[in-house]
Amino acid sequence: MSFIRFNALAASLLLICTPFLATHSYSEQLYPPFVAKLQPQLAQVGTHKVGVRTLKVVHGNQLDFRTFEYHDRPLTLEVWYPARASGNERTASYGNVTRKGKRFSLTGTAFRDAQPLQTEGGFPLVVISHGYTGYRTLMFYLAEHLASHGYVVAGIDHTDSTNADISNGLDDSVGFPSTLYHRSRDQQFALDYLYNTSFVHSNLDTDNAGLIGFSMGGYGLINTVGGCYQFTRESILQLNPDSTAEQISHFQTLLNTCTAGKASSQPDPRWKAAIALAPWGQQLNLHDRASLATIKTPLLYVSGDLDDVSHYPSIERLYQDTGSRHKYLLTLLNARHNIAPHPAPAVAYEDAYDLEHYFEPAWSLPQLNQINRHFALAMMDCHVKNLKDRCKMLELSGNSGTKPHWPGFPARFSTGMTWLNGHSSSQASAD
Repeated sequence: MSFIRFNALAASLLLICTPFLATHSYSEQLYPPFVAKLQPQLAQVGTHKVGVRTLKVVHGNQLDFRTFEYHDRPLTLEVWYPARASGNERTASYGNVTRKGKRFSLTGTAFRDAQPLQTEGGFPLVVISHGYTGYRTLMFYLAEHLASHGYVVAGIDHTDSTNADISNGLDDSVGFPSTLYHRSRDQQFALDYLYNTSFVHSNLDTDNAGLIGFSMGGYGLINTVGGCYQFTRESILQLNPDSTAEQISHFQTLLNTCTAGKASSQPDPRWKAAIALAPWGQQLNLHDRASLATIKTPLLYVSGDLDDVSHYPSIERLYQDTGSRHKYLLTLLNARHNIAPHPAPAVAYEDAYDLEHYFEPAWSLPQLNQINRHFALAMMDCHVKNLKDRCKMLELSGNSGTKPHWPGFPARFSTGMTWLNGHSSSQASAD
């Protein structure tokens, strides 16, 4: 059966079965079988079996935006890792809710609670940070992929910023400022916690880690690697026109920080690579240009050229202003904002508000996921593991649909992308 016929049949079955699926508990398989020779080279699964565990952790003495007092901040982490699977473990499923609170469950390829694989020197850690709103398994496809290639990967449920938080009644007036304040702090805390006290801490490469953030996760990521926040009076009024002068001053004191709440723009040296997927914020000039110029961490920006949430020209400016010698901009032509999530679960098709969290009008989400798998592995292998042959996958230019073809992509099936590399200051033209 051809891929086109498979999609048509799947869509028909989805329309027929959605009322049944909405009321019955089951775990969905989102991905049809991929034909390897038509996919990016580094999107192929790795050699390691993958385990996954859920951790409930506490970040002590953190600001609670419900009371403006300092309390313990609970966080949930989903941790994927190379595993010694015996065959008796159950395959993982990932349960969550849509933005309207409708429950779903997705089938993964990892094995729940499998024993971690031990290796000399340890595995590098990669932290994944979702947007506003989202959840820790929004990019489970990427986490399982990296783990199969020898990484420990942690997805964060950012408290006050998840689908469950907002669908359960948390007001945006609490959730959104909490997100602005905590996103970078959560990312750094996850790194510190997993290195120091988690079940995988003894099996981690203690010197090298990577960070991936989507949308608001990208906003936090830029700060984590050294791009200081600069919330001005004007930007705060754009976010909340009713802010008083006293409130503006208070929020500037809270928010205008560097590297996960610090005064210094020097990031944790363990961050060796970062990937900002559709990063939010620079449409309001929330990152200080002078500090962006000091970033040294290798940084890949990925964006749709029609992103109307994070504003593509603003992401171009982030790329241009970033000082890293190893900086890249992958542009997905005719894509909007939803370039990172897994495909929509069946229940999301019942409501446009839910489906909009996943939907891309001109792109297949499974194909976008494959592209993300490829470039995330290339970025982490090159700059975190220092595998020089992987760096060739980042030595690209121009339009993916013209010759010479991009390395790692099949010749006829690499269309729809452009690439900037290093200190180029303008988008390469498509021939």
